[in-house]
Amino acid sequence: MAKFYDKINSRIQKFIEAQKVFFVATAPKNGRINLSPKGMDSFRVLNENRVAWLSVTGSGNETSAHLLEDNRITIMFCAFEGAPNILRLYGKAKEILPDDTEWASLISLFPKLSGTRQIFDVTIESVQTSCGMSIPFYEYKEERNQLLDWADEKGKNGIEQYWKDRNQVSIDGLSTKFKE
Repeated sequence: MAKFYDKINSRIQKFIEAQKVFFVATAPKNGRINLSPKGMDSFRVLNENRVAWLSVTGSGNETSAHLLEDNRITIMFCAFEGAPNILRLYGKAKEILPDDTEWASLISLFPKLSGTRQIFDVTIESVQTSCGMSIPFYEYKEERNQLLDWADEKGKNGIEQYWKDRNQVSIDGLSTKFKE
């Protein structure tokens, strides 16, 4: 049975910190819902009602575009080992870019990752747990390094060009915060 909380308690924080993957969902007012898996030690609980995750360069930039229209966000974690559990964080998010004043206070919380693009800062409105008894067991082996290797090979200038070419508009034609 699902349970709702108004904050991240210590038990929930420990569960979040033990997970290797999480999923982020956003949606514009009209258009496709985006649901993306994330990993690479890129998630942090900042306090009981605030989390952040470091976003690295990807094929698109849907979250950025969606948040400009509607800042609602859902983040989901699943237990793939141990006791069954599904955790959802519901909130409002804002995007922070390297030139924004908040960047300096947040970037130090994360590992240095090639292709770092932005940080999403989320104010949590509610937390939901549910059973997760249908989620299969999976064994974590290691992180994939292909994305980081690709970013290293492109270098700073290549990544910035990629952002110009591929990260300024969503798949539905919505603008992101990235500008030429």
